Amino acid sequence: MELIRSLHNLRDHHQKCVATIGNFDGIHLGHQAIISQLKEIAGKHDLPTVIITFEPQPQEYFSPGNAPARLTRLREKIEEMERLSVDRLICLRFNSELASLSPRDFVKRLLIEGLDIRHLVVGDDFRFGKDRQGDYATLEKMADEFGYQLEHTATCSFAGERISSTRIRQALANDDLNLARELLGRDYAISGRVVHGDKRGKSLGFPTANMELHRLHSPVAGVYVTRVHIMRRRQGADETIHPAVTSVGTRPMFDGEGMRLETHILDFDESLYAKHIRVVFLKKLRAEDNFSNVDDLIKAIATDIENARQYFSRKT
Repeated sequence: MELIRSLHNLRDHHQKCVATIGNFDGIHLGHQAIISQLKEIAGKHDLPTVIITFEPQPQEYFSPGNAPARLTRLREKIEEMERLSVDRLICLRFNSELASLSPRDFVKRLLIEGLDIRHLVVGDDFRFGKDRQGDYATLEKMADEFGYQLEHTATCSFAGERISSTRIRQALANDDLNLARELLGRDYAISGRVVHGDKRGKSLGFPTANMELHRLHSPVAGVYVTRVHIMRRRQGADETIHPAVTSVGTRPMFDGEGMRLETHILDFDESLYAKHIRVVFLKKLRAEDNFSNVDDLIKAIATDIENARQYFSRKT
């Protein structure tokens, strides 16, 4: 898959394609249905598939304090779209210049001059351009003028309700990992590179692999039974898989500043610093707690580990 980071990097060979636009946060089953629809249309016309997305997401740009928790950061989106065999991902920096484009200028500069799209696949609730003035009807009016075909996105539902990123965030907030799994088509996971921590876990007798969340807000919080995939190469080949316990929180007993992800891998003593790992969330054990002393914290962690061992023993 080709990643294109701005309009300035579009070239003549990027012209003529089948495209869709959106945040694609989570790459859930609804998104996967859109990508399948995109690939079907592209296959009929021998054209490449293109997904256009934004960093930061528009809500994060306009109101970072109130933006929804990010399910997937850009690298995770790239990994999933590569797995789904998307041809090109165009990631546009969402800034004042992009936000100020009128709907017509957005279509003309990006979709026509930049990509010369042949087919555009979007939902009838799609909004774009300055102050969200553009909508599906706007795109319909411009389709004949600019020579593209406009297609409705495929609708994907589960248990009678539309699958959406919002619904997945709510499932995770409600500790309903089973529902999140049904909506995503896979277990919810967070991936990233292991960084140095303050060695607090090791000093307590439970060494951890620490990961930067790279999110304004986390969609999960608390202590979980997890499965850790250690990537040996960029694409995930030759990965090894290990049972683990993961904490996502602020560690109120110590500093209480910023969300952290810390993973204790069971019966594992290798250094993972700078390696890329994926932490798969399987079961919520408890909420984060502000323990009155270190001994109580150590007892709680030991109980978490024992509960995780029991979980995995039942699965084998």
